[in-house]
Amino acid sequence: MRYRKAVFVVAYAKKNDKIYYLILKRKLHWKGWEFPKGGIKIFEPKMNAVKREIKEETGLKVLRIKKFGVHGRYKYEKELPDRKGIIGQKFFLYAAEIKKGKVKVDGFEHSGYKWVEFKEAIKKLTWSNQKKCLRKINYFLIS
Repeated sequence: MRYRKAVFVVAYAKKNDKIYYLILKRKLHWKGWEFPKGGIKIFEPKMNAVKREIKEETGLKVLRIKKFGVHGRYKYEKELPDRKGIIGQKFFLYAAEIKKGKVKVDGFEHSGYKWVEFKEAIKKLTWSNQKKCLRKINYFLIS
């Protein structure tokens, strides 16, 4: 049993001296709100995985990426049919600045999106590990 390597990407945009975070409405494997994330392909550099996941899940282009020294892992609540032998994910945290605009939701994993400020993002995010990651990046951005 092993963990799938993945990137957590807190996607944000700056507009009129405010920071807006992009959260996605999850529909595949579970229902709730998350920020963009996804598996790292074999031999794929993590920075490339960040760009690819943002493009796949939002249709948007990354302007700037910042790597954070945060990583962790979590177990899935149940075995996922499309991930045999994988019990969870080991993640690496990144922040990605993108231009605020209309998101082209992938439709397979997600059913919607919202651009929200920090307080609403913290309330909406489903998982505590993502809330912790958002707090770290928000602190960095406002400092």
